[in-house]
Amino acid sequence: MAWKIATSSILLLVLSVSVSGRQEDSGANDRQTPEPANAQETAAPKGGPAERYPRYLLRPSDILQLTFPITPEYDQSISIQPDGYISLRGVGDLHIAGKSLPEFSEILQKAYGQFLHDPIINVELKDFEKPYFIAGGEFGRPGKYELRGDTTVAEAVGIAGGFTERSKHSELLLFRRVPGGWEEAKRLDLKQMLAKRDLTEDPYLHPGDMIYVPKNALSKVRQFIPSTGLGMTIP
Repeated sequence: MAWKIATSSILLLVLSVSVSGRQEDSGANDRQTPEPANAQETAAPKGGPAERYPRYLLRPSDILQLTFPITPEYDQSISIQPDGYISLRGVGDLHIAGKSLPEFSEILQKAYGQFLHDPIINVELKDFEKPYFIAGGEFGRPGKYELRGDTTVAEAVGIAGGFTERSKHSELLLFRRVPGGWEEAKRLDLKQMLAKRDLTEDPYLHPGDMIYVPKNALSKVRQFIPSTGLGMTIP
């Protein structure tokens, strides 16, 4: 009898150790399961094209066509007023200047969703101010120019007729329009860039940017230098 009890105890101990070992192995396998190799690759990248190619933001004088396929009585063409507001049929006044088209569509859905069930609204930008940049100061042809595609500061200088002999192109100023006015975005030494034949730091213009090149020191004082009458010129 004692032998049978001892044998049963040994069998139970062996089974207990075996089951415990399997559980530990299973837990180790769970812990050692490798993370998918593309886990970080599938994460949404920060920045990227959204910063390089920003969406168009609505501005005063833009004209929008709103179409309601199910409720055409709300179809309307609207123009953004100088203060950034629009007047919507059945809704009233809303401020939308500075919003992108997707953001404006969300605003419309919320506004008309208060009395229309799941409204379907098509938004079309019919007319808008074309992207532009401004060249001021000592350029061959200063003025306002249409901004077509990707344009750098150096390319914009060429579009504006290049520098005059009075320009200080070692100190070109890039100004960017922000809400409430202007801010100096960058000070560029384009003279050095061209001398080194290195335009890697030549920035791209944003719509509405202004580039300005001041007069050089010599041109400021030239008007106060008396002429000798001997045909001499100051370079």
